[in-house]
This record gives sequence, structure tokens and C-alpha cells, in this order.
Amino acid sequence: MLYLVGLGLYDERDISVKGLEALKRADVVYAEFYTARLFGGDLQFLEELTGADIKVIQREEVEEENLPLQDAKTSKVAFLTAGDPLVATTHTDLLIEARKLGIDVRVIHSSSIISAAPGLAGLQAYKFGKVTTIPRPEENYFPHSPYHVITNNLEMSLHTLALLDIQTHRDYYMTANQGLEYLLRVAQEREDQMLSGDSLAVVVARAGSSEPLVRADRMKKLIKEDFGGPLHCLIIPGKLHFLEAEALVVLAGAPEDILQ
Repeated sequence: MLYLVGLGLYDERDISVKGLEALKRADVVYAEFYTARLFGGDLQFLEELTGADIKVIQREEVEEENLPLQDAKTSKVAFLTAGDPLVATTHTDLLIEARKLGIDVRVIHSSSIISAAPGLAGLQAYKFGKVTTIPRPEENYFPHSPYHVITNNLEMSLHTLALLDIQTHRDYYMTANQGLEYLLRVAQEREDQMLSGDSLAVVVARAGSSEPLVRADRMKKLIKEDFGGPLHCLIIPGKLHFLEAEALVVLAGAPEDILQ
């Protein structure tokens, strides 16, 4: 038996009652935080609450050694991930391989940034296009693909959720400022005006916490602001419904000229 359990967005209290019940039933409990992590707490609370011994495993132990699947052949295994186990921090491959091996799988969902960020900003989820991730620039690595996704969505009047690179093994969590710098650099290199310092953007920080930050303004202003600790994400709005524009003004401090 394999339980794929989502931990939610911010701390260990975001887990569902179903998730807690799975931990109590499991013989083995693994957790991974290489795709995302919880910044509001730790796993000790869950261990005390459920009596489970939670072992944090690395990417190679999941993707190469297949530890959760190997143990699930003979035991009840719970595999914990931040967010929702099949959204953003996706483990669909585990689901597929488990089914091929004849292992029973139960997916226990939780909150995901895919739905939380649009909701916090007051934007309508069905008006979003393709999601993209802005990667950390490296030597000889500066892809323009995230920019293409955003501009393609804008051409269809759609909003874009842009996730920001996470490299937990390097303790690196891209800030919204770095993400905005990345996009403006691509626009400059391509001599493209679809995005510029005057473009509207939304920053969402620490979604799932008791006091998440939601801030909307022109890119040239946002890039200078301090949004506090991780995790951050960006939204590049497309064509705004008047209720969405009002939400950005009221909820995120957007300039009132977007109402016109």
C-alpha cells in the first residue's frame, strides 16, 4: 500500500485529517522536500501526533532507488510532499509505477499554490493560461521559455502563474525580485515590449501562512520592494475583469489607474 500525502502550503498543520489517519496506519513514513518545503514548522509535531517516525529522503532515493515503491510492495508506506502530491511538486511517476507493480495507491490531496495564489490575489482561476517556472540563471543557462509562456498567455488575454526556482540542496529560494529581474532581462535581450517595467505584476509570498503577502504594482516598483522570507511566486495578469481589477486594488495595493 502506498499513500501519497500532501502536506499543504506552509506548515505541518495544513495536513488533512485523512493525511493524519494515513500516517497512523503506515508502517513506513517518508517525506521529501527537494521539490518544495514547509517554512512555517517542522515534522516533529506530526511525529508526536501520530507516533510515526518520519524519514526525510533525497531525490536520488526516490527517483533512482525507488525506496517508497520498494517498501510498498510488502508494507504500508506513506510518502509526504509539500503542497499537493500530484500538482506542481508532481509525483505522478510514483502513481504510475505503483499501479504497474500492482501496489494499491491512495492519494490524499492538500492545498496547492496553483489554486492558492490566484485566490489570494482575487483573480479568477479559469482565466489563467499555462503555468511556468522561472529557473535560477547559471553559466551558459538562461532560457527564454518562461517569457514565451507569459507572452503567449498575454496574447490570449490570460493570466500567468510563474513559480520561482527552488533548490533546497543549495538552500536557494528565488525571490520575486529575482524573478522580475529575470523577465525584464529577457525582454531587453529580445528587444520585446510585451513586458516592461510598466507592466503590472503580482507578488504572493508565504501563501498558507496566517499573514500571506499579496502585492500588485508595476514591475519597476515591485522590483525594489522587500517581500520578506520565502516562498514567493509571481502572477502576470492578462486582461482584467473589473472585479479582478478591484480585487488587486483592495487586496494587493495595486495602483487605482488599473480600474480605468
